[in-house]
Amino acid sequence: MRNIEVTQEEHQEEGINHEALYQYINRIERLEEEKADTVKVINDVYSEAKGNGFDPKIMKEIVKIRKKSKEEQEEFETILELYMKALGMK
Repeated sequence: MRNIEVTQEEHQEEGINHEALYQYINRIERLEEEKADTVKVINDVYSEAKGNGFDPKIMKEIVKIRKKSKEEQEEFETILELYMKALGMK
């Protein structure tokens, strides 16, 4: 994360609250770092599951499905089936 020094003169430029902007950017950068760490941990869990005979691709699909409401999932399945029929896949 870069540490940018902002002078008092720069705080007044263009009517922008530089301090608030600086704080938001720092928070976002910190959260992005945490997100990257979380993604690594999640990938480690998938690797562990794979080592125990589970298929990570299927597990990822299950996680996606579980995030959706029942209605969203039903709509998805209906449209998927429609498209597959249109392409001669069913």
